[in-house]
Amino acid sequence: MNFYSIRHLTRFRYTKPVSESIMETRMHPRTDSNQHCLTFTLSVSPRCRVFTYRDHLGNNVQHFDIPGDHTQLVIIAESVVEQQTLPDVPRFLSPDAWRALDELVRAGDYWEMLLPSEFAVDTPALLLLASQLEVKRRDDPLMLVHELNERLFNYFEYVPRHTRVDSPIDEAIVSGKGVCQDFAHTMIALLRHVGIPARYVSGYLYRSREDHDRSTPDATHAWVDVLLPHLGWVGFDPTNNLVAHHRHIRTAIGRDYRDVPPTHGIFRGQTESELYVAVHVEAGEQPPALDRKLPIPEDWSVLVERAQQPPDQSLPLLELQQMQQQQTRL
Repeated sequence: MNFYSIRHLTRFRYTKPVSESIMETRMHPRTDSNQHCLTFTLSVSPRCRVFTYRDHLGNNVQHFDIPGDHTQLVIIAESVVEQQTLPDVPRFLSPDAWRALDELVRAGDYWEMLLPSEFAVDTPALLLLASQLEVKRRDDPLMLVHELNERLFNYFEYVPRHTRVDSPIDEAIVSGKGVCQDFAHTMIALLRHVGIPARYVSGYLYRSREDHDRSTPDATHAWVDVLLPHLGWVGFDPTNNLVAHHRHIRTAIGRDYRDVPPTHGIFRGQTESELYVAVHVEAGEQPPALDRKLPIPEDWSVLVERAQQPPDQSLPLLELQQMQQQQTRL
């Protein structure tokens, strides 16, 4: 059993003041199968009321509205997660596994994870890649998934910031370079192409000194869940050629990135924005004390203090009440 303490910092800085920010976040780790989120807090600056709901895929979503002029928005998510050890995933299934998979799909509601989506779609470049990597119904589904996980790891070069969050799938396929999001979208599209349900997983990957992952440790991570007969949903990480295990901490699942961005929102104003994101994950064999403060990296300290401090007391009471009334109506 492993326990992880996670701090996720997001800062939007604007060149000119904006008059309102409306934001939705998916940073609250899921509680499902072997993972349990023990605590979660979200701090926002400027201070505001934060509301919560759960979407149709069981993801925890926080949303808020900040009226009034501001030049930056700071969001700090802190959570403690318990991970139970999963059994090892075999290398192959039974000889009739393809038939068993088709029966599983017919008996369940998996159509969302089989159809093309915004970023996981059958483009000419993807179909050519499928031919090059011999992605077709052969062997058994699990053998094919293991092989594809490794082949995509070798096909792509991991290059941070080579693509954008809204880059089409062909940009990474043609260049052979990308980030974890591109690896995941490509694998999802290839699996759906041969009738294997696959979904996008957003979260965090803990890295110890002994691990040699090529994804960056101070950022969010993405991998793929694959539906397999007799096993259910199994996670695969083509960025690092791993089967997703106790180091992979899930925050949200969806058809692709569009369903589960950590932050999604709009602001009112005409200005340019600058985004800064940082993630810090600690591991332990025992859960941290509930009143224990997570260590704050030196370059975060001012932002963390600003996001957690109470509202400016010099603000007139009437203006505060008006702000609260506006938030209640939204």
